[in-house]
Amino acid sequence: MIIWLASYPKSGNTFVRAFLSAYYFSKNGEFDFSQISRIDQFPHEKYFKEKVNSINEASKQWVPIQKEINKDKKIRFFKTHSFLGNYQGNQFTSPETTLGAIYIVRDPRNVLSSLKNHYSFDDNKALEMIKDKTRSLMSNNGSHASLTYISSWAENYLSWFSNNQFRRLFVKYEDLISNKYETFRDIIVFTNTLMNRVEGVNKSKLQKAIETTNFDVLKKREMSEAFDGSETSFKSWRKFHSENKNLFFNLGPENNWKKILNSEISKEIEISFEKEMKQLGYL
Repeated sequence: MIIWLASYPKSGNTFVRAFLSAYYFSKNGEFDFSQISRIDQFPHEKYFKEKVNSINEASKQWVPIQKEINKDKKIRFFKTHSFLGNYQGNQFTSPETTLGAIYIVRDPRNVLSSLKNHYSFDDNKALEMIKDKTRSLMSNNGSHASLTYISSWAENYLSWFSNNQFRRLFVKYEDLISNKYETFRDIIVFTNTLMNRVEGVNKSKLQKAIETTNFDVLKKREMSEAFDGSETSFKSWRKFHSENKNLFFNLGPENNWKKILNSEISKEIEISFEKEMKQLGYL
């Protein structure tokens, strides 16, 4: 069965992915970039037996592939940026294949400024992306490395929020920064419960996982170690960096929309997502 680690792009998914990798896939909670591959991305072209040329083609296989993955009856974490719902009549997942989900949500004004850096977008291009209800992800070279339908920031969030078919934990990115220990502890309690683990939280392992996945630590290590954290899934971080010229771990907690976005763009986001932002306490 699958435990989803879900979010709209640039919302802290990889940050939590690193933490969970350190906690569950190391002896003492110390993070290493090699561990992050234990939490794979879905959907991804490597899970399709034949090449597909569109999201529409891919969507027909999302659930069948998950059923195939689950045949060994193991519990797995998967990272996704997918909208939770149906695309052209095809569901992204089902209670039959899903054990639960952690959804990370982030202030869309800071998401936008992060998207600008990651994709080398200007304000208007990033705004167009975050509002686009028909949006999907493709790799920079034109192939469908990530066969993912993401929709807009609001639709992505609402699709997971409104779901009641399996257990979910909602985490605000801002709490991962300002209230680390309690927030990451709650994540472990939730995932242990899903997996029917009777042991309590290993406090020393939890603390070590938090320390070694600190944003500044990840940013420093990113420059010297192979890293595959992007939606395009480049096998070599050095190749990714040379082609994109942007850090994956760029500003993180220092990403402050008040200092980066012009007032017209931030106002447009607030108007477009007013209901959801008020619900989340961003307005």
